[in-house]
Parts: sequence; C-alpha cells; structure tokens
Amino acid sequence: MIDPGVIGSLRIAPSILAADFGILAANVQSVDAETDWLHVDVMDGHFVPNISLGPPVIKSLRSYSDKFFDCHLMMSDPGRYLESFKTSGADGVSVHIEVGGTANLISDARALGMRVGLVINPETPYEPARPFLGDIDYLMIMSVHPGFGGQSFIEDVMDKVRRARADITEGNLACDLEIDGGIDLHTAPIAAAAGANVLVAGSAIFNKPVPIDAARAIRAAALAARSE
Repeated sequence: MIDPGVIGSLRIAPSILAADFGILAANVQSVDAETDWLHVDVMDGHFVPNISLGPPVIKSLRSYSDKFFDCHLMMSDPGRYLESFKTSGADGVSVHIEVGGTANLISDARALGMRVGLVINPETPYEPARPFLGDIDYLMIMSVHPGFGGQSFIEDVMDKVRRARADITEGNLACDLEIDGGIDLHTAPIAAAAGANVLVAGSAIFNKPVPIDAARAIRAAALAARSE
C-alpha cells in the first residue's frame, strides 16, 4: 500500500471523474506534480443515479500513477467488492455511513490491508459518524450531493467540518478530514479554514486550460487560509 503522507497535512486530491476518460492516464500524469492523493469515484447506479468505473479501470490506471488511490465507493453493497478493489490497486476505500453495516465494512477493509474512510452526505447529521473517528483513517464530508461532478458547493456543511476538526484535535486522533464537492479556487480556502485538510477537486482542475496550474492555485489558496 502506498503511504498516504502525514496525517493532517494539506493534500490535493484530483477527482478523475472530471477527467477525459479517453486519455485518462495522460490527464492523471499531467497533474502529478500537484497531486497528493488521486480520488476515484465509484458509482453503482443504485446508491447514486449514475455509473462511473470499477476495479478494471483502477487496475489499468495503477501502472501510470504512484499516488495514493482514494477510492470513494458510492455503492449500496460496497462490502461485496472490497477484495476486488484491493487487488486492483486501491490504497484506501471510503464507504458511506448511509449504507449501514459501518463497523463491519471498516473491519473488512482493514483486514485486506487498506486504509478506510467514512463518508457522510450533505443531509446526513454529523453525530452518527462521530463514534467511528478513532477507527477510521479519514472522514469525508460531502459538500455536494453525490453522483455527479460539477455541482455547486454547499457551504452549510462547514459546520460539520468544524465539529469534526474539533473532535479530531481534542481526541488527538490519527484521522484526516476530507471535503468532496464543489471545491475550487474560491471554496478551497473556506473548507481549509474550517479544518478540512484533504481537498477533492474535479472540474476545477481537469476542466481548466492548464490543469496543473489550477491544482497549484487551489493548493496555494488553501494553504493561505490555513495559516490565517
């Protein structure tokens, strides 16, 4: 498994959902110098109303990138496929608390040697995730409704980010805090100031004329917000 880096450090995680799948490897390599994690959205067409990609694509991409593969499983039955994601090259998997069976999913992913994240949707309260903070490697808070890229940032979820950051700090927990959805040059500082340290950005990187410059600018803006 690839080392994800120092817990709590700022990380930029380009979301390949916004990349050109026809030249996916080239897109990924084009932002490599400003990539800490690579965010891989997996959608099953059931938990969310969209279908994206699965283990075969991850396996193919693995040979083109040595970054930490953060696989976001937007699936109704993620447990059924954990082993496939591991063998395809996933370093970490994040599962939605909304699908249930959270403790077993965390345990099963750990047994396979993967890092584990827990995801909460915008409408889901923070409280159900709180007891798991000591058992996971990262908490992902969705700042859009999962299923489609290019949505607008939901700033109301920053209250959950601030509460999670306070709990992680107070408990001295080895848990990263990830934000996913609508992250761009303007919203990245808001999320970083609230306490998020892993920033997932898709359209704001891959849909720009020079994606690596866009990623670099997002990093700089977030770092500035963290230092204030």
